[in-house]
This record gives sequence, structure tokens and C-alpha cells, in this order.
Amino acid sequence: MKTRNHLVSIAMSSFLLSIILATFLAGCDSDPGQSLDQWAIHDPNRPLPPVVIPGPPLPPVPPPSDAIILFDGKNLFNWVDAKGEPARWKVEGDYMEVVPKTGNIQTKHGFGSCQLHIEWMAPVPSGGEGQDRGNSGVFLMGLYEVQVLDSFENKTYADGMAGAIYGQYPPLVNACRKPGEWQTYDIIFYAPKFDAEGKLLEPARMTVLHNGILIHHNAELTGPTAHKARPPYNAHASKLPLMLQDHSHPVRFRNIWLRELD
Repeated sequence: MKTRNHLVSIAMSSFLLSIILATFLAGCDSDPGQSLDQWAIHDPNRPLPPVVIPGPPLPPVPPPSDAIILFDGKNLFNWVDAKGEPARWKVEGDYMEVVPKTGNIQTKHGFGSCQLHIEWMAPVPSGGEGQDRGNSGVFLMGLYEVQVLDSFENKTYADGMAGAIYGQYPPLVNACRKPGEWQTYDIIFYAPKFDAEGKLLEPARMTVLHNGILIHHNAELTGPTAHKARPPYNAHASKLPLMLQDHSHPVRFRNIWLRELD
């Protein structure tokens, strides 16, 4: 038989869950600034998504049995810099940390359509504001970026905040935790397809969860992501390396694994 306190706890949990769900749905029903037709790139007037407070940080999520482990906290064996030389980011504890000015790093091997899990942490003290605060990025195939940024009580343009498909789509909600707390991205990515002549057959698509909260659902990308530009698709290989960005901020990453969906 359940105690009264236990029933109250269940009721409170359900109440809080309903508030979070209602907030999310309200954000989706209103215009979250997802349309590309009415907003310029990095338009400061583009609506910012509502804030949703995620659950507390959790221990690293164990990878499934068929996952490809890209970083387990031990070394950067699977990573190189843009020239193919050994990656020079710092490895400490169970994480890697951007060493400013050492350059982006990328996986030795290429990947196409995939399920990607990656955990990251914005530095403390936070410092800076806007884009100059905990900035990095996760680039699927080295071309299609999900922005990493300290967006906790930090205003910037909507299509460049944490979780944005950079320069194209803001997240449906702002689910960012405080700097110094671990955050998760779970990304379902479908690579674009081209015919033998290089003509686009199917655009890239992404579904993204930030800290367990849906922020993009089957979003159709207009092409590679870029700063102040929306370049068109150009035919490329079906598999390309995953890239992490050095934006001169000591952002940390851990527990990176991937499942191929080809």
C-alpha cells in the first residue's frame, strides 16, 4: 500500500511534468522562428524559443552494444586535426577539452547517416556574452553543424544559440543547463543523397534532443551550415568525418558514441 507522502510525490511529479509538456507544446504551437522564408541569417529580431528547465544532469549514458566508441575518456586515438596530424586537445579525467588555437578536430573515419550521442560542458567562469561564451560546434560530416554554446541566461541570435542548426533553425526550446553542468545531444542525422551527376536527390535531415528534450524534429537542411551564409548543396562523399570546433573556448566533451544508420 502506498503511503500518503509517496502519493503526494507522484502527484507533484505528474504536475511538474504537465507544466513542462504544456510549456513545450505552447512553444511549438506559437511561431518558434523555424520558418526560413521570413528571417535573414542571424536576424536579431528572430524570436527566441521559450526556456524549458531540463532534469538534473545524469552520469554518462552507456553506449549500446552496436555503437562505435569515438571517445571514452582515455585518449584521442580516434581523432586528428584538419591536416591529419594527432589531435592536440587536452584529455583529463573522463573528458577532452578544447585547447584554444590548436584547431578543429575530426574523426579518423567518415560516417554518413547515424545516431550520435555526445556530452558537453560550457566552461566556468562563463565570461563573455552572446557568441563569445562557451562556443563550439558538432559538425556532422564536417558540414552540418549543431551549435554548442552557453545559452543559459545568455542572449544571442536565435539561429546561433545552443542546439541551433547553425544559421538555419533555432531550437524549438532553450533546454540549456548552467555552465559547469554536463549536457547531452542525441542527434539522428540522415545524410543527403546525390545522383551520379551530383544532383541532389534528398536533403540532409536532423532530429535533435538536448538534455532529453526534443529541439528539432526531422528538420530539412537547406545545405551545409555557415556563418552569415546558407550555401547550397554540393555533391560530396557518402561518408565524411565528424568534426568538433575550436572556437577558442575551453569547452569539454565526453562519452561520444555513434550508431551507423546506413
